[in-house]
Amino acid sequence: MRYIGYLLLFALIAFGVWPYYYVFKLDSALSQEDTTELAVLVDLPAIRANYKARIGAGANQLLPSADPNSAMAWIRQNLERLGDSALDQAITLPWVQETLRQAVTDATNQTPPYLLGGIDFAFFESYNRFLIRIGELGQDPTNVRLSLEGFDWKITDIIR
Repeated sequence: MRYIGYLLLFALIAFGVWPYYYVFKLDSALSQEDTTELAVLVDLPAIRANYKARIGAGANQLLPSADPNSAMAWIRQNLERLGDSALDQAITLPWVQETLRQAVTDATNQTPPYLLGGIDFAFFESYNRFLIRIGELGQDPTNVRLSLEGFDWKITDIIR
């Protein structure tokens, strides 16, 4: 019975350390010039979807859609259509790499930027989400959200 308890404790500790291993892998991937190592750690469609949701929430406040036949509704519809293609072109692996490098540089003033030096906070949001804050709270930090996808932790959102 004691061995089962030890095994359960070991599994719990391993699960708690698991995303930190991916933080080390992310630090290594950001130091590389090419994005092949980073591509394994990033879920671009999820990042685009999260950005689209934030832009859509802002559009709801800026362009209310009371009358579907109004000019505002037409402008909003075109912004949504153009926004999707613009996000697909703007959010790429090099963009993710440059955004994270710039966030670390802003937080630490180091060149080359080392992710581990810029992390101010890294912990679970839930059992399948892990949040990394680059920079100090209140100093315009960048938040990186990792989500558990299958057996891998992947970047699913970058919040600046």
